[in-house]
Parts: sequence; C-alpha cells; structure tokens
Amino acid sequence: MKNVQKMKNIFLTAFFVVSVSLMAQQPNPPGQLKDGEKPVNEAYLFAHMMHGDYGELYYTVSLDGLHWKQLNKGKRVFENYHGHPDIVKGHDGRYYIVGNQDDGAPDINIWASADLITWTKHSVFTPDLKKTPNYSPLQRIGAPKLFYDDASKQYVMTWHTPHLPGTKEDPERYWASQRTLYVTSKDLKTFSETPNRLLEWDMGTIDVLIRKEEGKYWTIIKDETYPTLDWVTGKTIRIASSDKLLGPYDNLSDPISPNFREAPMLIPSPNNKAWYLYYEQYPGVSYGLSVAGQLKGPWYQISGYTFFSDWDKYTMPAKVRHGCMITISKQEYDQLIQKFGISE
Repeated sequence: MKNVQKMKNIFLTAFFVVSVSLMAQQPNPPGQLKDGEKPVNEAYLFAHMMHGDYGELYYTVSLDGLHWKQLNKGKRVFENYHGHPDIVKGHDGRYYIVGNQDDGAPDINIWASADLITWTKHSVFTPDLKKTPNYSPLQRIGAPKLFYDDASKQYVMTWHTPHLPGTKEDPERYWASQRTLYVTSKDLKTFSETPNRLLEWDMGTIDVLIRKEEGKYWTIIKDETYPTLDWVTGKTIRIASSDKLLGPYDNLSDPISPNFREAPMLIPSPNNKAWYLYYEQYPGVSYGLSVAGQLKGPWYQISGYTFFSDWDKYTMPAKVRHGCMITISKQEYDQLIQKFGISE
C-alpha cells in the first residue's frame, strides 16, 4: 500500500512539473520576423553604463531587439565620455552623444562620430539656467538628451533641473521639484539663449525622450513624484503627445511600467510593426519591457530577466544600467563586433 501511494505521489509531482512547464510556454512578443522575412530594422545598439561604473560608456547589441550581447568583453568603449549616454543621428548623417560630468557640473558635452567607434569632441554648451522664464532653478543639469527633428531641421536638447533642495525630513522634495528644460540648435554648436520648460504640468519629470512617430510628437517621461495613494502614478514611465515639436504635450497616459522604474528607451521591432519600451527597475536591479502596436497603447509587459528560459522572452547582460537604444544597420553592427568583439 505504501508503494502504491509513493508511486501516486511521484506521478502527481511529475504531472505538476510538466503542467507548469507547458503553461510557461508563453507566446513570443510581437514584431519579430517570420521565416524568410527581411527586417525593416536590422540591428540595435544599447549604449549604457554599468552597475559599479556609473556614468561610463559601454556597448551592448542585438539583432532582434530582445536578446542582447555585450561588446568589448564588458569593458568601456570610450574613456573620455561621462554621463547618461544618449545618442542621436544628426543632420549630417553623423552620430552625436551627449553627457555631463555630473549633475552639479555647469557644462554639457557633445561628441560626434561617423561610425559609433571613434568619437571626437564636437562642442561644449553651458546653459544659463537663471534665464529660464517663470522658473527659479537650482544649478543642476540632469541626464541631458538629444532629439533631431527632420521636419524643422533642428535639435532639441533636454535635461531635468530641480527648484527645491531636499531636506532631512523630506529628501523626496528635491526629486518632486524636477522639471524638464530644453534649448534648440541647428548644428549642436550654437544654441538658443534661453532655456525653457518643455512640459507645463505641475509634477516632477525626469529622463524625458522626444520622438516623432505615427504623425505626432511624443514625450516619454518618468513621473518623478513619489507614489502614494494620492499619486499612484509616481515613479513610473508615462507617455504624452502633441501636434507640435515643443508642445503643448497632453493626453498624458496612465503608467506603462510598474512603480519605481526609470530611464525609458524606445525602439521599433525588427518588422516595424510593434514598439519595445525598456525601463530600468532601480537601483540597477533589472530591466522591464513593455510592448505596444502603437504608441498610444495599449501597452503590456513582457516576461524577461527572470533567468528561467521558459519564461524569458528577452535577455540582457547582468549589471547593465541605463542609457539609450538606437537602431543601426547590419553593416554598423558587424563593424562594432569587428572592432570590439562580442560576448557569447
């Protein structure tokens, strides 16, 4: 009798394991190529920092926007750079990367490259924050970012700047007071004299991206107010739209991410029929991924970074921290691998 019960227990255990395994075979994310289909977006570059080496420049690449491999044996790719990496392809076909030494530094530094391998100093810009209309900021410049608008042939450079210091009793006051400022430029050498606020909302915003897609301009933001029952959207990634480059931006979405996520990065899928939005679960714990067929949504989250192969639909190297993702050509992808080598 004991042997019969033992066999039943073994059978039930095996049945449970097999059932769970079968249940874990979730559908793959949309946007991937079918057999024989050629990619619209051939490859991707993730320029980022690393946990334990904050603010330095590393490269990770992908062919499908889901599975990422690090270059250069996990070492820095450009020693002179410092900042939160953000890269844009500009008016002359070259790439530009923007950064700063730290939030308290007065200068924003810009480098240029024809191949994403060799970077040369392009310009240094020192915004006069005190000229910002109707705003009394602290001298802080957080995570400058670049967008090139082909329609108006100009760049918009954004960053976040607070207007209240933190206190021992309320350190979050500093972060809640962050507002997104911008200047414009035709060549990233000369800039508009007066920084302005990009967003009119009375809420903290950082890590703001601008994109033009689907006939509109979009801002992808981190809602920097601390989450409470009175502000449940705090510390999440949200999106808004406008018919004009400099706004006003409205239709602010509900959260695309869970709370305590930041540093959004947006890429189109290989077949150009879906959007992949990555965001970091901080402080440097892991990355999440939300997917949508159009930027206004609906968005849903993809399972990944669990290190269970049955569940992981995307994979990234350990300890990567935030930066930017851009599409690149297969030729550029091959050149980066030839120069730096790829970690298998």
